[in-house]
Amino acid sequence: MNWTDLNWPAVIVAGVLGFFVGGLWYSNAMFLKAWQADSGIEGHQGSMPPAMRFGLGILLSLVAAAVFAALVGPAPALTHAIGWALAVGAGFIVTSFGIQHLFEGKSARLTLINGGYHVAQFLIFALVLGLWH
Repeated sequence: MNWTDLNWPAVIVAGVLGFFVGGLWYSNAMFLKAWQADSGIEGHQGSMPPAMRFGLGILLSLVAAAVFAALVGPAPALTHAIGWALAVGAGFIVTSFGIQHLFEGKSARLTLINGGYHVAQFLIFALVLGLWH
């Protein structure tokens, strides 16, 4: 795969949308309370300013979208992209969180919340990349 062959506008849109789906995922309307209870995190703690945290989060989502686009190709069929999104999200990310959470003593619910966000994120990548050509 040649990186110049990628549909960069679609990659950028996919990366940004994939990041912002987390705003809904970790909201009061969805999983915020359960995530806070199981992770032990109240709000967004840490010494990093929120603008830097969000900026780096978007950057990381853009990198993930670009690597995913390189995996599925420059103009993937929607079903191909969705299949890879589920494989990457559920097969790699959820299972990796599962292993980590087992040894950290975290709940299966936290694994499903955090891993589920990334499945949704990669499905957004797949939708954008699979429809935009």
